[in-house]
Amino acid sequence: MRPEQRAAAIQSAAFLALTGVLLFGAAGGFEFWNFWAYLAVMGGIFATSLVAIDPDLVRERMRPAGGRAPKGLYVMTAMMFVHFAIAGADRGRLHWSDTTMAPMIVGLILFALANLAFIWIMRVNRYFSSVVRIQTDRGQKPVTTGPYAWVRHPGYAAAFVLLPASGLALGSWLAVAAITLTSLPLLLWRTVGEDRMLRAELEGYDDYARRVRWRLMPGIW
Repeated sequence: MRPEQRAAAIQSAAFLALTGVLLFGAAGGFEFWNFWAYLAVMGGIFATSLVAIDPDLVRERMRPAGGRAPKGLYVMTAMMFVHFAIAGADRGRLHWSDTTMAPMIVGLILFALANLAFIWIMRVNRYFSSVVRIQTDRGQKPVTTGPYAWVRHPGYAAAFVLLPASGLALGSWLAVAAITLTSLPLLLWRTVGEDRMLRAELEGYDDYARRVRWRLMPGIW
């Protein structure tokens, strides 16, 4: 295992462990099957990512351009941890907005599929950095295959499914609302800004954007 993969494995294990602590700690017990299922899906996704994603991209995502991880990544991580604490407290103690089993199952399925979509996207796009930048150091060029043949920003499209699906999978409508209202506007803002920068600065992207009209969802936007 290469050093960047080892670091990613340690980081993923720590994230998984802290997620479990927040969920079960806020809930006050371990009897919540959907929490265990959620952690199992998350662990499977982390393990698959380690073998499926190019180590060079892993390094770029962890240390863009050889620098530190972006502040936005820490903000998003903090928002997810708050999301987990809300879901745990709502599901285990407060019962303000519990879902039924059917939404939890649908949420788990969508959560898994959206994460698998991310892995596919990162296999197709070796420039899928954690920061918005033109990667001249890595020979960046427009990616036009796979999901990029349908929309210009499939990663953000997957996030628009993954985040509310996370709250559903955890069994809390309150968690759905919290993560949706706080995170999705930021993702939308980043999509607009990134698309504008790519059209202005990345050679060939403007021609690609004329061929692939839609940013996130075919026929809508």
